[in-house]
Amino acid sequence: MATAIWMASAAAAEEPARAPDAVRQLEGCWQGRGEVMGKPVTIAVEARPVALGAMLALDASSVAIDDPSDRYAAHLVLGGGKGSADVIGFWSDSFGGTMTAIGSGTLRANGFDIGYRYGEATFLNGWQVAGERLRWEIVAQEKGTSQAFASYVLTRAACVSGAE
Repeated sequence: MATAIWMASAAAAEEPARAPDAVRQLEGCWQGRGEVMGKPVTIAVEARPVALGAMLALDASSVAIDDPSDRYAAHLVLGGGKGSADVIGFWSDSFGGTMTAIGSGTLRANGFDIGYRYGEATFLNGWQVAGERLRWEIVAQEKGTSQAFASYVLTRAACVSGAE
C-alpha cells in the first residue's frame, strides 16, 4: 500500500508532458477554403490544449461550396510521441466510430506530418503554420501510389464561443 501511494505521489510530482511546439502552433481558430476530392469547400478549425497541455484537441468542420447540405466534421487529438521528433494522434469524424484511426508521424522544421491508416490506404496529413497562415494537405497512399485527397489554406481568425 505504501509503495502505491509513493508511486502515485512521485508521478504527480513530475512535470506534465507538453505537446510539441509544431503541434501547439495550431492552437486557436482558423478559417479558409480548400478542396476535398476535387470539390471546393469552406473550412473552420478550432484547436485548444487539453490534458494539461500534453495534447491538442482540434475540431474541423467543412461545407461544400456547391452543396451546403454536404457537411463534414472531424475531431483530432495530437501530441508528442516517445521520441523527441515523434507526433501521435487520434482521428474521429462525422462518419462515426467505425472510421476512427490512430496516427503517427514526425516533426519537421516548419510543421509536422502524420499518417492515419484506413484499410489498405494511409492518409498522410501535412501541417504547416507560417505566421497567420495554416496549410493542411492530405495525400492518400495505397499500393505504391499517391493521390491528392484534400488541401486547405486557412488564416487565423477570432474564436467564436459555442461554435460547433
